Amino acid sequence: MTSLTEIHPALLWETPALRTRAEHLDRAGDHLWRVVDARGRIRGHLRVIADPLGIRYRAERLHLASGSFRLIGEFWDADDAVAALRN
Repeated sequence: MTSLTEIHPALLWETPALRTRAEHLDRAGDHLWRVVDARGRIRGHLRVIADPLGIRYRAERLHLASGSFRLIGEFWDADDAVAALRN
């Protein structure tokens, strides 16, 4: 079975384009970006994952006490994932 990374190798490495200017993305890992608002505050993280049906975007927040990420939601659209981190 062919993985999505083999079909679209550059797709997972590019920074997702956001339609809104309220936040921007700073790379934090291979498939991970920090979501930063206009004031420079980190709202959370956006992780790109491969799904058999296409690219999915996970909105996550770092839980400092445990050192792990907490899933906020998983979306088909990067803007929807970023919007979930605004609240």
